[in-house]
Amino acid sequence: MGQIIGRFAPSPTGPLHLGSLVAALGSFLFARRAGGLWLMRMEDLDTPRVVPGMADDILRSLETLGFAWDGEVVWQSRRTAAYEAALAELARRGMVYPCGCSRAEIARIGSAPHGPGDELRYPGLCRNGLLSGKSPHAFRVRVTDTPVTFMDGVMGEVTENLAESSGDFVVKRADGPFAYQLAVVVDDAESGVNQVVRGSDLLLSTPRQIHLQRLLGHPFPAYCHLPLVTAPNGAKLSKRENAVSLASARNLHREGGALLVAALRFLGQGPPAPLARASCPEILAWGVAHFDPRLIPRHFASFPVS
Repeated sequence: MGQIIGRFAPSPTGPLHLGSLVAALGSFLFARRAGGLWLMRMEDLDTPRVVPGMADDILRSLETLGFAWDGEVVWQSRRTAAYEAALAELARRGMVYPCGCSRAEIARIGSAPHGPGDELRYPGLCRNGLLSGKSPHAFRVRVTDTPVTFMDGVMGEVTENLAESSGDFVVKRADGPFAYQLAVVVDDAESGVNQVVRGSDLLLSTPRQIHLQRLLGHPFPAYCHLPLVTAPNGAKLSKRENAVSLASARNLHREGGALLVAALRFLGQGPPAPLARASCPEILAWGVAHFDPRLIPRHFASFPVS
């Protein structure tokens, strides 16, 4: 594989939260433990959902917590031309097609099948041409009935048949924005990213990205999906509990060390209690020196929120 190149890619739709802190720390430890690079990408492609000022707040919060990334921050909103080129290549090969079906229309189909997690599967209504009277709402990529299998560094072997789970999935909306699935594949390939560490909420996105990597001739990164942070009762955390950024009134200069130590414990790394009194850079250095991916749990867990 050569030099490890990892990355952290937050979306500025809100402040840094506990889940993204765990993802940042996990990706940082994986890359730095191997002596590799750790890149930063701001996934601000879905502009209607971007909250003004959040990108800068996320970056400042990470810096306050002691994180330092390699190179310049990559902004998805400035990379439309790269995504256009990828879509054009898929179109040249006949692998994408316009679709005139809205999500509401697909949901109203009584026999519409569902994939894992009750995900609505596209039944291929426009696969052989737009339905009469329809204008394109999106562009979809064709999938095959061949299962996609990969070995996740934390979760183990994962297999998914895209034809059964998602069907042909959207790579560009008709109103302009490119889909996350296409953008992340293009970005990782152009940045040379060969190690993707992120939350397990994106685990089932990975087969779609591998499918696109195959179609575009891109190499496959190694994938590691970290357990999700939940409330003590297993429920989703509230926004008040979840936020850990400067914008959320957290005093990261005072609380940052405790948050990092708690995140290390969440990842199964067992830092000694006195480490919480160290500086953030010292805590990260301890994490890099002692990091053992085999200790990362697979199950969701609560995070000690102070």
